[in-house]
Amino acid sequence: MQTPDQPRRALLLAFAAAAAVTAFPAVAAAAARTHTIVMDKMKFGPSPAGLRVGDTILWVNRDAFRHTATAGNGTFDVDLAPGASGRTTLRTAGTIPYVCRFHPGMTGVLTVAA
Repeated sequence: MQTPDQPRRALLLAFAAAAAVTAFPAVAAAAARTHTIVMDKMKFGPSPAGLRVGDTILWVNRDAFRHTATAGNGTFDVDLAPGASGRTTLRTAGTIPYVCRFHPGMTGVLTVAA
């Protein structure tokens, strides 16, 4: 048998659940991580594992030469003077090869999950 307060409680629980669902995008955004790839001795450091859409790559040029990190699919192009750093946020899933436009022997691949 239902008490008079049960429908009201059910309604309040439904509103609380709806409010919790709207909070999840903020939690998802907070879950994005920053990964670092260092350019040194004319090569890129290892590409990080576990990349996801929304993560950020911090590119650090520790070399004495200007370098770029240029995506083969056009999704990013970071141009760095010696000693500089720059960021790019991963917006697409998939396998993304990248290269230094100034030094085509410098290559790498990012594997990004959705």
